[in-house]
Amino acid sequence: MKKTPFGLMVAVLMVIAIACSSSETPALIVSPTTELGSVPKTDVPKELVQISLAMDWFPNSNHVGIFEALDRGFFAEEGLEVNAYTPSDPSTVLQTVGAGRDDFGISYQPDLLLARNAGVPVVSVMGIVQHPLNSIMTLGSSGLETPADLKGMRIGHPNIPSNQGMLATMLAEGGLTMDDVELVDVGFNLVPSLLGDTVDAIIGAYWTHESILIELEGKEVNIMRMEEWGVPDFYELIIIASESTIADRPEVVEGFVRAMRKGFEAAENDPQGAVDTLIEANPESVNEELERKGVDLLQSIWGDGVPRIGWQEEARWSSFTSWMKSQEFIEDDVDALAAFTNQFIDN
Repeated sequence: MKKTPFGLMVAVLMVIAIACSSSETPALIVSPTTELGSVPKTDVPKELVQISLAMDWFPNSNHVGIFEALDRGFFAEEGLEVNAYTPSDPSTVLQTVGAGRDDFGISYQPDLLLARNAGVPVVSVMGIVQHPLNSIMTLGSSGLETPADLKGMRIGHPNIPSNQGMLATMLAEGGLTMDDVELVDVGFNLVPSLLGDTVDAIIGAYWTHESILIELEGKEVNIMRMEEWGVPDFYELIIIASESTIADRPEVVEGFVRAMRKGFEAAENDPQGAVDTLIEANPESVNEELERKGVDLLQSIWGDGVPRIGWQEEARWSSFTSWMKSQEFIEDDVDALAAFTNQFIDN
């Protein structure tokens, strides 16, 4: 069931306090700049500003624009040398960026609003994925195709509070409540739990990732996309920076965002070529078949309905912030318009 506002706030504050007090340096998983970014394709300044980008997960098709920007020298053209890495605990990205331990990070709109609610001074400076990737999935053989079909079913989830709020909203669209389903905390073992019949459906699964994993196992999958079942449209992946970085080093933010935008524009124009670049930079960790299918799904939603890749709509931030308040995840004084900016996309 949904957590109370007080309980959720205490939990978030505890995570932030632990993360900000830790002196441990995140483990470096990906550092392609030495190999790729050091050979720019155009003349660049000799002195490059060192920049850290904390990623939300291990390198995958969601990140192809980053590796295109590195490979093509777009960051170097802006006078930046970017170290893109996956922290040992990716859930700390908002805190490390807010505390100034990382310059930029990849996160998600719901998480950023939770962080700002808890006083973490982070702002979205670019929207990477224009729509939710999170969804409810069932096996094709189950016959469960809509939220109304989930009555009495076991729903596997990764114990993320916002996912439970999204589930409640989607169930309501089908005339159900949370009391009509059984919640099963499966952590991030979503696909094995569904394939192994531990649960009848899963939430927290990306329709550009987990659905492909299921299909690669020879199974058909039903996908219930959130924005089609009552949850306001939101940005799944965003680029974040701290308020102090935006105020004190706007030229760095502008150059970083411009290079990122060029990287994703290149990936949009040649998605399979972008996967080649991703694999070249991460030969040991990339599932090629998975990412080649995933990037084809992502290609259409990097710039869907916006004047340029990275642009964020005020209406979307306002509507989703209002939904978060209605679910009692954040307080009424959280300002949706202070949580994002397009000032660096315009340049």
